[in-house]
Amino acid sequence: MVGSSSSKLASSFIVLFLLFQNFLLAAGFAEWLSQRSLGGRNPTSVRVVESSTNTLSTGFGLMSMIDDPLTEGPEMRSKLVGTVQGFYASALQQELGLLMAMNFAFMDGKYNGSTITIMGINTVFSAVREKPMIGGSGFFRFARGYVKAKTHNFNVTTGNTVVEYDVHSLPHRDI
Repeated sequence: MVGSSSSKLASSFIVLFLLFQNFLLAAGFAEWLSQRSLGGRNPTSVRVVESSTNTLSTGFGLMSMIDDPLTEGPEMRSKLVGTVQGFYASALQQELGLLMAMNFAFMDGKYNGSTITIMGINTVFSAVREKPMIGGSGFFRFARGYVKAKTHNFNVTTGNTVVEYDVHSLPHRDI
């Protein structure tokens, strides 16, 4: 009897392991870069609200709208695959942290016409910032997952920023 229950337990473990392995293989991963420009002739981030009573160095209360190019590589001449549209607001008083609501709107390739929606706090000076993917449309309908944001380049003089987004998705089909 003891041997029988041990083999059933081992069989159950193997089945669970194989199911988990298939689950991991179905998960998707992709990487894109956002190119944010704060100045010049064509800024992609524009401040729309600033609290008149704010005296904090974190800019608490500031809000900006974004429409950044989404590219395959870190250079502006990299292939354009879409745009990052949304807003960010300085939401923390003790450190520079932005509440970000963004749609990655794809305009090329197999994701053309699809979107990914991301929302969460971006603690700007952290090496890696993780935010939840709360949904999507088209190819990403019913998708869920998370993104890891890493600053690829930041120009102190202009404020222009390139952010790498590693997207980890559990879509209803392979990514």
